[in-house]
Amino acid sequence: MTQFDKSIETPPRAPSPVHRFGTLAVHAGSPHDPVTGAVIEPISLSTTFAQTGVSQPVGLYEYSRSGNPNRDNFEKAVASLEHARYALAFSSGSATTATILQSLASGSHVVSVSDVYGGTHRYFTKVAAAHGVQVTFSPSIEIDIAELIRPGDTKLIWIESPSNPTLSLVDIRAVATIAHQHGIMVVVDNTFLSPYIQNPLDHGADIVVHSVTKYINGHSDVLMGVAAFNSDTLKDRLSFLQNAIGAVPSPFDCWLAHRGLKTLHLRAREATVNATAVALALEASPNVIAVNYPGLNSHPHRYIATKQHRKGMGGGMLSFRIKGGIEAAERFCASTQVFTLAESLGGVESLVEVPSSMTHAGIPKEQREAAGVFDDLVRLSCGIEDAEDLRADILQALEKAVVLPKINGSNGVNGFSS
Repeated sequence: MTQFDKSIETPPRAPSPVHRFGTLAVHAGSPHDPVTGAVIEPISLSTTFAQTGVSQPVGLYEYSRSGNPNRDNFEKAVASLEHARYALAFSSGSATTATILQSLASGSHVVSVSDVYGGTHRYFTKVAAAHGVQVTFSPSIEIDIAELIRPGDTKLIWIESPSNPTLSLVDIRAVATIAHQHGIMVVVDNTFLSPYIQNPLDHGADIVVHSVTKYINGHSDVLMGVAAFNSDTLKDRLSFLQNAIGAVPSPFDCWLAHRGLKTLHLRAREATVNATAVALALEASPNVIAVNYPGLNSHPHRYIATKQHRKGMGGGMLSFRIKGGIEAAERFCASTQVFTLAESLGGVESLVEVPSSMTHAGIPKEQREAAGVFDDLVRLSCGIEDAEDLRADILQALEKAVVLPKINGSNGVNGFSS
């Protein structure tokens, strides 16, 4: 494929929606069935579609890799919520990342924030080079971007805001302004916040990506990714790759994700309430070194959240450094009763993990720590349970992880004897 060009650096914006988020979440991409009147769309599992003559399909579809009613409806819904003209769904968030990177010409250069999802880092460092794309990582992209741009070679800026797992924020508008002066595209991974809390395209980004597996689907039963954007040129380029590579989601997964999307605003609000309660409890605990949560006034980028997030919301994700090192972090994860020890995030259930040993284990230790991912960092995904139950669970786990070992003189993972 050809490289990104300057003709699409400032694509036209989608028109403002008539309805508000909750109404769009329920109704966008959800037509009533014209035959039966069903208010919920049927699942179209057919892999192929009849034709009345050669190259004359009965309807809009020929083969399900190239197009499917459930996928089309889901893409329309995401585009609506992200204030985009187009959206394309992929078989996973990682497949979305790979497709965007493969749209770059060999010899292209990418600048990325340092603190990214481990799978994104793995692709950037282990796979992108195979097709001639180089990636430079920056821990302070807003400050460094002008110096990191290689004139003529840099084609893409990759942002996670909030970042995974230290919850750092990036001023998207500030980065996009400089990038667009050089004809460079800006991609924002919006997985941690969802379209309800943040719309990166409104702040100057050219592409917004999600792991649909997380908040958009919200029920930990679908693996999918999506990219949304406004450019016609990008639509042609990325839809070609979507079909040619074939990393597309199944109709059933699209149907499930679309069903999950309809309650996104309710889940995102409740997750924010819960994460705020947990973050405040952690911040007040003597057993915690530091808390990373954009909803706290103590967060160094709180000013970005107030202008970039809906009502300054912090979202459902947070991380914290626990006293006692990695042993305490592991004891904490083994001691929670409501939070489940598992990778992933954004579901209705609350999850806990240690990034250095789990989601980010593939990143070399010195690179992890340079990005703030220390061995004692614990990441929490707050679900939609009752806030007081989550708060109580965190506090009792801290006692077992930090206090009891001191009393018992133990370093055992379970907080008793080793």
